[in-house]
Amino acid sequence: MRIAAFVQSRLRSERGQTTAEYALVILAAAAIALVLLAWARSSGKLPAFFDSIIDRIVGDSQ
Repeated sequence: MRIAAFVQSRLRSERGQTTAEYALVILAAAAIALVLLAWARSSGKLPAFFDSIIDRIVGDSQ
C-alpha cells in the first residue's frame, strides 16, 4: 500500500513542470529564430539590413 501511495504522489507532483515549460518556450523561440534567419538569408534582406546599420553609424560619426 505504501508503494502505491508513493507512486501516486510522484505522479501528481508538478515539480518538473516549470522546467519542462521553460524548455519548450526556449525550443519554440529557437525555431522561430531559425526560420527568420533562413528567410532573411534567402531574401537578401540580411546583408542590406547590416549595410544600412553600418551606413548610419558611419554617417552619424562624421
